[in-house]
Amino acid sequence: MEGKITYQFTSRIWKHDAPGGWYFASLPKDISKEIRAQLKWQEQGWGRMTAVAIIDTYEWQTAIWFDTKLDTYLLPIKAEARKNAHIALDEEIVISIRV
Repeated sequence: MEGKITYQFTSRIWKHDAPGGWYFASLPKDISKEIRAQLKWQEQGWGRMTAVAIIDTYEWQTAIWFDTKLDTYLLPIKAEARKNAHIALDEEIVISIRV
């Protein structure tokens, strides 16, 4: 993917506490700060930025979302991604994203 920047980080999978809450991985604040400083112009609405996520050998098209309360980007981890990458709640995993 020409022109894309890849970031790799370790994050723990967590679940939003709302009923039927989504699963997320929080990007490290230093990476989020760099992405915001360099690429904020790519954000669409509500701090959304398209991305490709890779966990182990599983890769999918997704988006990261900037959460102003947590002051970091969040990567939603859909059930299909959790199943295909064999990851569970509270597991710490290595993630790569291309933005």
